[in-house]
Amino acid sequence: MLEITQNYVMDENQQPIAVQIPIADFEKIEEILENCGLVKLMEESEGEELLSKDEALKYYKSS
Repeated sequence: MLEITQNYVMDENQQPIAVQIPIADFEKIEEILENCGLVKLMEESEGEELLSKDEALKYYKSS
């Protein structure tokens, strides 16, 4: 499990209103989320028509 250093930001009533985390932890979280999204997209596209490299480049450039 990813360990995340957390610093709580409190309001004047000492109620937590936000959390600060180090940039390195944030970047790890971003990478994990991107990878999860990529896996989901790959799973959803299983069985769909595959493009050749040239077709994929053409499609990518047209978007």
